[in-house]
Amino acid sequence: MKTKYFRISVILITFCIFSSLTYAKGQNDLQSVVKGNNSFCFDLYHQLMSEQGNLFFSPYSISTALAMTYAGAKGETEKQMAEVLHFPKDQKALHPAFCQLQNDLNSIEEKGEVKLSIANALWAQKDYIFLDSFFNCTNKYYGSGLYFVDFAKSAEARSKINSWVEEKTCNKIKNVIKPPIPDKWTSLILTNAIYFKGNWLSQFDKAKTRKDDFYLSENELIKVPMMSQKSDYRYLDYGSFEGLELPYEENDLSMLIFLPKEIDGLAEFEDHINADTVAMWIDGLMNTYEREVRVTIPKFKTTSEFELAPILSGMGMSDAFSAKADFSGMNGMRDLFISNVIHKAFVDVNEEGTEAAAATAVVMMKTAMPSKPLEFIADHPFLFLIRENKTESILFIGRIVDPRK
Repeated sequence: MKTKYFRISVILITFCIFSSLTYAKGQNDLQSVVKGNNSFCFDLYHQLMSEQGNLFFSPYSISTALAMTYAGAKGETEKQMAEVLHFPKDQKALHPAFCQLQNDLNSIEEKGEVKLSIANALWAQKDYIFLDSFFNCTNKYYGSGLYFVDFAKSAEARSKINSWVEEKTCNKIKNVIKPPIPDKWTSLILTNAIYFKGNWLSQFDKAKTRKDDFYLSENELIKVPMMSQKSDYRYLDYGSFEGLELPYEENDLSMLIFLPKEIDGLAEFEDHINADTVAMWIDGLMNTYEREVRVTIPKFKTTSEFELAPILSGMGMSDAFSAKADFSGMNGMRDLFISNVIHKAFVDVNEEGTEAAAATAVVMMKTAMPSKPLEFIADHPFLFLIRENKTESILFIGRIVDPRK
């Protein structure tokens, strides 16, 4: 009898140890994926920041759509994608970690305070043969729906994809796919959609919103609606710039604003941002005590749209966009390449909170307390991001140069 109990005890102890090790590995893989996604976020920001005016995109959406594509990459194509996207080279670690991250993010909505939803879909040419292993991977780890369409009927296929994106983003992202995409040579389009809507933990009073000065530059001044309130926030003075956390209800997500002190200081500030420096700034900010701050920020609404194929190719994954591409993990052959990566994002910041949405389509074709309140007045160009606080995943990033646009 004692021997039997001893065996049961050994089995239970072994199971507990195995479960702990499995959990620890899963958490390490998740942290690795989040760190990699955040690194790609700032790599891509540096490529896009030369664009004029406001800028806004979802690095998480882009990474997710390309992670599904990466599931079919082999050889040099796989290696280049891993380097540019900061993906682990072991795909067995990557996809379960993306799955865990997506589940963690989607679970936030279940609390009922904010809306945060992520959806993925694959749109495949109806008579084109793909490997079951590829579809099984994207379905298992990304929950991607699989839809068969006829890309030769381009208007009909385009309408189906755009309608799906509109539905998943509460009608905020429209017409992400535009002519001449798709065409008869299109074999597969992979899509990701993300939608967020959250109220501030401390909302602004609409009655206190006033038209006030916003400096486009030292020499150009405009009047825009500026929201203002005094409340307890995390605030940090970094010397040449200031940082502020604006949490949403339940504190699962926050908007972080980094404001250069010089009116014309954003361009120089952008030159110094990368995943490591921003992580250090965020750690400093999140480790401060909340203090009373009088906050003034503009209301703004902006939309950005990008075709990322030339940018990603220039960043080092050129094979994926050429005849050298090896996506044989999708169909067992080497006749597919990425013709484009299309991204569109929208953000609306007002007194109640923030609404943001984004969609990405990867198109595959063949061949100390002060005595008085501190002030944080964002009356000139600034950088902001929306972060999920538990995993530290950056979901959206942008800058506001002109709140009117």
